Amino acid sequence: MYLADSRSTDARGTEAAAAPDTPPVRRRAVVPSTVLALGAVSLITDVSSEMVTAVLPLYVVAGLGLSPLGFGLLDGINNGVGALVRLAGGHLADRGGHRHKLVAGIGYGLSALCKPLLPLAHTLPVLSAVLAVDRTGKGLRTAPRDAMISLATPPAHRGRAFGVHRAMDTTGALLGPLAAFAVLRATVDGYDAVFTVSACVAALGVLVLVLFVPCHIDAPADAVRPPDAVRPPDAVRPPDAVRPPDDVRPSQPPDAVRPLRPHEPSRSPALRDALGLLRRPDLRRLTVCAALLGLTTVSDSFLYLLLQREGDLPAHLFPLLPLGTAASFLLLAVPLGAFADRVSRRRLFLAGHGVLLLGYGLVLSPWHGVPAVLAVLVLHGTFYAATDGVLAAATASVVPDRHQGAGQALVGTGQALARFVCSLAFGAAWSLWDGRTALTVTAAGLAVSTAVAAFVLRTVDETPGTATTEEVRA
Repeated sequence: MYLADSRSTDARGTEAAAAPDTPPVRRRAVVPSTVLALGAVSLITDVSSEMVTAVLPLYVVAGLGLSPLGFGLLDGINNGVGALVRLAGGHLADRGGHRHKLVAGIGYGLSALCKPLLPLAHTLPVLSAVLAVDRTGKGLRTAPRDAMISLATPPAHRGRAFGVHRAMDTTGALLGPLAAFAVLRATVDGYDAVFTVSACVAALGVLVLVLFVPCHIDAPADAVRPPDAVRPPDAVRPPDAVRPPDDVRPSQPPDAVRPLRPHEPSRSPALRDALGLLRRPDLRRLTVCAALLGLTTVSDSFLYLLLQREGDLPAHLFPLLPLGTAASFLLLAVPLGAFADRVSRRRLFLAGHGVLLLGYGLVLSPWHGVPAVLAVLVLHGTFYAATDGVLAAATASVVPDRHQGAGQALVGTGQALARFVCSLAFGAAWSLWDGRTALTVTAAGLAVSTAVAAFVLRTVDETPGTATTEEVRA
């Protein structure tokens, strides 16, 4: 992995002097090894996480006797904790210049440490505390991980890179429920056994992160910097060029790079600078629209509970429901990511929510049975393939490299907090009315939100594959 990263770093320097239509441009289309290593970490970690997620709704509602409102409160609070921590994770990763792996590692480690505690959490307060720690770890690692993917990938191919990562991540989401189902069938104390196996798998994910993900990742945007910043002065200027004496003094060679970054802000961006990213119109629009659409996105757990009840599925088949979503996501993540690079990330993001709306319509339709459940799960996976990595790639294209962690955190936090509110509201509506009525109201809100987001995002300037002068100077 490290040798591969060294070669990719050298290739960036070569590409800086090459014409846009030279062969190295095609070589840059290959997914960087850093992305593959992070994908492997996410795959293993998702096996662990999805083993828990697959059984948690039924365990809490049927095992602990929690009402839908109580489960919505639990799910919403845990997601809200992760959302708030995500901002801190993105900022801390950006401040050190190369702290992305460290902060992500702390996040993965926290999630791994809380897994062994799940078999001991037989009461709601203890379970809530353990899940809050798990979500804290997830919140810490998400933005630094996506920042590393953005920094390691040329702008023109970020949609493909995020698609590959999400496909590997979803492979874990596909294997996790299968593992949970197998453990439940093979053991007497099913839930505790699932939690124990999940803890062992999570520890393996942290080990892969430590061994195979590099600590230092050079951004492809560095290749667009003027050659003067990386070459000796005599190699790029004729001897008779008119320059201030300090720029050519042999005793101060480092000064050749400091005029580009006089105060070196990229090494330690302040929190105020990170929050100031919202002054960028394109990022502000993306954040607002991600939050608006998140307000009407029902959590996976509630959707699976609705499908199980509407389709009269046996309880032991419940852990298999995420497989349909994961399989569809896995098959479509890479092609849709590459399609977004060529066409429009913004439009595909909006189209994905249209697909989700269609899935809600099928749940509410008179069509029931296994075929209807499978159709909804396929649409659900298509929604994730068209929105998850695509939103991260769209965010990366409007954020400077030194603020990638904070930029990803801002958009992700806005979306996660909105989904936190949606979980609370949906659980309350389900308890007050019923699941079908709650989903009907949510579907109507999603239709309106999608139309509003389409109007707001119509002016977003997205040119996949370009690094603007504003990004380089910011």
